[in-house]
Amino acid sequence: MTSLTTVRVRYQTIEIGNTDIHLCTLRDNQQFSDPDDEALNLGICSASWPMFGVIWPSSLVLANHMLEYDIKDKRILEVGCGMALSSLLLNHRHADITATDYHPTVEYFLDRNTTLNNNKEINFERLDWAEDNSHLGKFDIIIGSDLLYEDQHIGILAEFIERHALPTCEVIVVDPGRGRKNKLTNKMIEFGFSSQHVKPENTTYLALPFKGHILTFSRSAV
Repeated sequence: MTSLTTVRVRYQTIEIGNTDIHLCTLRDNQQFSDPDDEALNLGICSASWPMFGVIWPSSLVLANHMLEYDIKDKRILEVGCGMALSSLLLNHRHADITATDYHPTVEYFLDRNTTLNNNKEINFERLDWAEDNSHLGKFDIIIGSDLLYEDQHIGILAEFIERHALPTCEVIVVDPGRGRKNKLTNKMIEFGFSSQHVKPENTTYLALPFKGHILTFSRSAV
């Protein structure tokens, strides 16, 4: 697993409402370290390797959305967590949160950042949506941000969500506007979810206006 000594990092504190989340992230998206070709063997090239390790606008939108979200007695899964800002926030709120990602270095940073925030360890599993043989179980809420990079991901993601969604479930995906939200919506409707696309009400915490949407998919067993 990548050591912090092999890449340049930065420490920052991100304010989510009145909550401070302390983070160690990559210095920028030019960092790279894969000495044993672990990521390469997973299909992660040098250009995409650092994408997990910086804070993207969509992750800030998701974390702010989850700040006061009803999490009581809910089991929550973050998909493609990257720097896991929302998982760290929810962990700070004492939620039952599990984080997942495919990148082999994510868990190192997640453990480091959990320690920085003096909170309990976050459940983590590294997995591939398409080859999911995990024992994660099912969840009341499934969240993620900036997940829709390629068309072939859409069906795989929807099927992964379905495998881990309880009969009554809410799914929240923040999409920055890559043109695939309607395709994901159509797949989620096939699994019995209703959908709502909304613009976040307040994004003054972002450097630039947010052009994307918060996609909410809901399903009830009743």
